[in-house]
Amino acid sequence: MDNTGDDPLVFFHKWFNEAIKAGITEVNAMTLATVDAAHKPHARIVLLKGLDTRGFVFFTNYESKKGNELNDNDHAAVVFFWKELERQIRVEGVVEKVTATESDAYFSSRPKGSRIGAWASPQSQEITNRNLLDDNYYKYEQQFGADIPRPAYWGGYRILPHKIEFWQGRSNRMHDRILFTSEHENSWSKSRLAP
Repeated sequence: MDNTGDDPLVFFHKWFNEAIKAGITEVNAMTLATVDAAHKPHARIVLLKGLDTRGFVFFTNYESKKGNELNDNDHAAVVFFWKELERQIRVEGVVEKVTATESDAYFSSRPKGSRIGAWASPQSQEITNRNLLDDNYYKYEQQFGADIPRPAYWGGYRILPHKIEFWQGRSNRMHDRILFTSEHENSWSKSRLAP
């Protein structure tokens, strides 16, 4: 792991591409951890949909539980785990909403059913039964046809990382752990952690 270089986002791309080549299922699945207003942690799987020099992007309903938690506390963490490669990546940082233009571009790239689903599902809200979802889906399918706009309450978040840790499993539990810590914009310090 001495070949990590000085930029963790560049090294992340390397590992991500190796995971794709290895045929990892849902290589972009990451566990997102948030904290609610009562300081209770919550975690769920979301999908990485973008990565740039600023950070890691995912999309969701802003009015969902995670959206409300991120509104209350803009700190979050994600974990990628690729068992077949014995690799884990932990990211901690501050979350911001992506621009409306970025959200619109991604939303328009989604399959029609997923775009209708964003309108039909009051994500994380209690519902009386499944029929509500099916009725909503049909209603919005009829209302929009092929031209489905992005709901104002749906869009992306970008995690601006301040810590990124790469974990490589090894025999006898003598794993490699390399931690990058953000010093300031585009500058990172690197340290090795005991397994």
